[in-house]
Formats: sequence, C-alpha cells, structure tokens
Amino acid sequence: MKIKICIIGLGYVGLPLACGLAKKFNVTGYDINKKRINDLNQLIDTTHEVSAKQLKNKNLKFTSKRKDIIDPNFFIITVPTPVNKKNKPDLKPLISASKFVGKMIKKKSIVVYESTVYPGTTENICVPIIEKNSKLVRNKDFYFGYSPERINPGDKKHTLEKIKKVVSGSNDYSTEIINKVYKSVITAGTFVTKDIITAESAKIIENTQRDLNIAFMNELSMIFKKLNVNTYDVLEAAKTKWNFLNFKPGLVGGHCINVDPYYLTHLAEKIGIKPRVILSGRKINDQMANEVVTRVKKKLDEINKIKSKKYKNLLILGLTFKENCPDIRNSQVFKIIDYSKNYFNKIEVYDDHCNFFEIPNIYRENLIKKLSKSKKYNAIIIAVAHSTFKKIGSDKIKKMLKHRGVVFDVKRLFSDEQSFSSL
Repeated sequence: MKIKICIIGLGYVGLPLACGLAKKFNVTGYDINKKRINDLNQLIDTTHEVSAKQLKNKNLKFTSKRKDIIDPNFFIITVPTPVNKKNKPDLKPLISASKFVGKMIKKKSIVVYESTVYPGTTENICVPIIEKNSKLVRNKDFYFGYSPERINPGDKKHTLEKIKKVVSGSNDYSTEIINKVYKSVITAGTFVTKDIITAESAKIIENTQRDLNIAFMNELSMIFKKLNVNTYDVLEAAKTKWNFLNFKPGLVGGHCINVDPYYLTHLAEKIGIKPRVILSGRKINDQMANEVVTRVKKKLDEINKIKSKKYKNLLILGLTFKENCPDIRNSQVFKIIDYSKNYFNKIEVYDDHCNFFEIPNIYRENLIKKLSKSKKYNAIIIAVAHSTFKKIGSDKIKKMLKHRGVVFDVKRLFSDEQSFSSL
C-alpha cells in the first residue's frame, strides 16, 4: 500500500520524525498548539531541533485542524506522557490522541505509538480506545505497533537517523510494514522485538537505568563532600578501569529520565511488587537541587565567617534541563530558585537558550535578558553547562562576584577552575 503518514504531536520527538519521514513519504504533522503550527508554517522551530530547510519540504505540511488531514493510513502518536503532582502516570494526552485517531482511522490503517509508557499500555489502554471510537477490530480492520522514541533534545550528534530504532507490531504483517517505514529513513537500522510489550519495557528501563546511575554518583558526591574529597578526582581515577561506567553527578530533569521511573514503579505496584532500588534513586535525584543550594549557603557562611540569615543576591546561569537546549521541562533549576529564596533576597537567572514564553509566570520576574558588567553577586550557580557560558570564561564570571563570594559549578563546566565548588 502507498503510505500516507499523520504524526500527532510535534514536540521534540514528533517534529524531527516528521521531517525525517518526509524525505520518503507524504507527511502531515498535527498538533493542538496553534502557535506551534503557525511557527512551523513560517519555518520556525522554537525547539531548535530542525532547520528551516528541513521544514521547507513539499511532502510535509503542518496543521491544527482535523479537516486538513486527508486520508492518512499510517498514524504515529508522539504526545507527552507526564506524571501528575503525586508522580502517577498522566495518560490524558495519550488517551486524547487515541480518541482522535479512532475518529478518523479507516480499514487497513496502522497506528504506531512512540510515547513512553509502562508495559502493556498500548494494547490494554490505547488500542481499546481506538476500537471504541472507530468501531473497528484490531488485527482484522486495523493494525498497530510500538516504536519507542529515542530523541535526545539538543544533541546534534545523535540525531534521528543515527539512532537505532526499536520497532514492534501487533502481528507479522504490521511488524513488516512498520519496520520498512522506519528503516527507509533510519540509517542506523532497526531492531525488531518479538512483541509490543517487550519494546515498551525496553524503553522504560533505558531511562530508569540512567536515572539510577546518576543517583549513585549523586550519593557518592554527598559522601565525598563529608570526607573533603573531590568527587571528580575520584571519578578520574576510577574510570581508568576498562569496565567502569563513566557517569557523573548532576541535576536530573527533562521529560524522560525523571518521569519514566515513576511509570515503571506504577506498573510494579499494580502487579504487587514494591520497588526499592528505583524509588531510592528517584529520592536521591529529587533532593539534589536542595543539596546544591545548601552547599552554596554553607560555603558562603564559611568564607564570611558568619551565619547570615539571608545574603543580598544570587545569579543562576542556566534554566533549561540540559546544556545547549531550550527545553525547560522538569528542569531542576526551578527548584534551585525556590530553595534559594530562603537564603537570598534577590535571585536573577540568565539563560540565552530558553524560550521566555514557555517559562511559568511565577519565575519570569527572575529572568534577566543580559549579564551586567558592573553588577556584583554574593553567589553564582552555574546550573547548566551551556557552551555560551564556557565562552564567557571563568575569569569574567569571577569578576561578577562580590568580595568573599562563591561560584558553584554544578556540572563542572570549568573543570580546571580550582576556586569553583561543584558536586
């Protein structure tokens, strides 16, 4: 059959996928965010994942109107799967997208889910919604599959085409077609799993494993701090062994790594297993923003030989969840701002990557548009390792400090700067 693709959700995952597949197929990208669609139609990607040249493709169109989606037979769902305030899976976007597809799907069509879910979600929650809204029967009237997204926001090296794609289908027929579609644009190739639940499980443990490894490093940094030992000096020595895993301490944010462990935990509890390792890793990583602020305050008290209730001002460099990326989802820097209010009268944040309009209103007053050459701060926290901060240089950053001030370099962007504190 001739493939006509509709991608639902045009964020950090859906947009690069739409541009990639448009090299071989006719693709319609759909998103409920009208501003996002208007930007894309003007060749503007505020996530900085794709170029204007990639957006200017005759095989690719963007819309927020269902009537503009004409006869697709291959749907790909790439909507967010966040957690709620209680850290429980919030499947509302996924359910809404499934209803949307169910109301327009026709016989012989294929639906592929890319959104991260806990094992069993595709077959037990999503597909029944499509069946109910379409009155069609799975593996008779339509087919489905799961191919977990592996996009790394802001990473210009490991792009869509260069990351091996895990694919799965509801039967041999759908698996073959889904594999062919992805394989046509993924130069790194594909890996076909034996069933959908295996593909779902593989995705959920990828990010959970990373979360746990970083949590281990964070716990080590707290131990070594008490021993007055530099964590990075220890890691430099340890990684000389060939099988040492080279993880580093830091803040864990973004849409996946600090969310997916809760999805796995939710499933485990549903089947009667109480996770211990997974939740302990989450607990450690969730407290690291407070750890950073506490260390800054203690260092200031030591240098100034006082226990000041509050210092005058703090500058935070970086607001996004990772370096060289505008993505602020679940950024732990927001927590740093909140904790810092206990110790500083004024908090300013500078980030030349993030999109101002995506920042919650409560934090916009903290943002400054440019760094002042004359202003001095009691403390500076380099929260994100943007390359632009590296270009500023450690000397200029130190010049922004007041006498007896402190610089805390969370990710050790300036690894050779002995006077900067770090995790």
